[in-house]
Amino acid sequence: MSRLKDLQKNLFGGTTSNARQFGMIFTLVAIVVLFQILTDGLTLRSDNLIALFQQNSYILILAIGMLMVIVAGHIDLSVGSIAAFTGIMVAKAMAEWNLPWPVGILFGLAIGALIGAWQGFWVAYIGVPAFIVTLAGMLLFRGGNQFIGNANTVPVPEGFRVIGSGFLPETGPDTGYNNLTLLLGLAAVIAIVWRELKGRRTRKEMNAEPIPMWISILRMVVMVGVIVFVTLRFASGRVGTSFPVSGIILAALVLAYSFYTRNTAGGRHIYAVGGNPRAAELSGVKLKRVNFYVMMNMSVLAALAGMIFVARSAASGPQDGNGWELDAIAAVFIGGAAVTGGIGTISGSIVGGLVMALLNNGLQLMGVGTDRVQIIKGLVLLLAVGLDVYNKRQGRFSIIGSITRSFHRDTPAVPTPSSGAEREPAKTTVAG
Repeated sequence: MSRLKDLQKNLFGGTTSNARQFGMIFTLVAIVVLFQILTDGLTLRSDNLIALFQQNSYILILAIGMLMVIVAGHIDLSVGSIAAFTGIMVAKAMAEWNLPWPVGILFGLAIGALIGAWQGFWVAYIGVPAFIVTLAGMLLFRGGNQFIGNANTVPVPEGFRVIGSGFLPETGPDTGYNNLTLLLGLAAVIAIVWRELKGRRTRKEMNAEPIPMWISILRMVVMVGVIVFVTLRFASGRVGTSFPVSGIILAALVLAYSFYTRNTAGGRHIYAVGGNPRAAELSGVKLKRVNFYVMMNMSVLAALAGMIFVARSAASGPQDGNGWELDAIAAVFIGGAAVTGGIGTISGSIVGGLVMALLNNGLQLMGVGTDRVQIIKGLVLLLAVGLDVYNKRQGRFSIIGSITRSFHRDTPAVPTPSSGAEREPAKTTVAG
């Protein structure tokens, strides 16, 4: 019985970052196994996994920015249109101005920053709700895409396509696998083991209750097993394919933004604003600066996502970005973010995006029509989140609740005279 309690406390409901991430990965693995059975093994084929990752990398990038927007108490409906607008601007610049593709990428990021500054100004300094500002932006930049491109497709140069359709190159001895992908997987394994051991050492230095060694070993075995399996799948694809370049970009963003949101004052301020904006302001948090930043950051990531999509498609078109904002929002909420703000993690949003991607991919592999896929995805999103919220209110087991419960202990809000360490997130949010 004691081991069962240790398992529940430290593996699934513990207070460490690793426990929460393990619970999310366990849920994702369960979904993968289900579709692996239903599709007769097609889900985990190398070519399917590689295509799945490439087709959804831009949505996962959007989910990173959307998580920060939603945590701060806002919503952004314009990300798909910003991505499309940036894509056509960059494509036209490279085609008509002979702009080198590396400069084109910087040009696209600058466009995203300018758009984000525009929308952030209205939200943070004028006080217009983000829903209204980004709804206007959705119409404005969608129209801008079609006006600038004359509703036509504009091709992009070969070099630019690497960020969307490129792979890690073949190098080194012939091992039957892509060697760089193997090295990437090895680096991930070392990072997992190092992080677990560092966590144990930190708890010991702080005289905190140690996690049983068998729990740490079990966590490392499961995490390393998943990484090794995925690495071999990506490394064993047909010659010329391996881990996508867009995946490298996504991984770098996940690491950078996870560190920012968990380990910096700026990241904690975002959660404080979403949890209780008035209390955060009384504690010295600059609300306008935080709101301006999350809106601007979202637009920059939307511009990057748009360029990756255009690079993969080899051309920019008038229908780019349609519905992307809905996929990003769904990923964030499935990943455990609270509608009222103040709660959510980068890793959770990535897992939420992968859940939606696998659901879409699995249903297509089963031969389900596009119309029914949309119906099923909508119902799954509504029922999953609705049932979880109902269970939390009834005091029953909650998947999302168990995943996000430890967040308050990992990332404490800015202390205020009226809030304690275990305060529930406030129901009021910043306008928008």
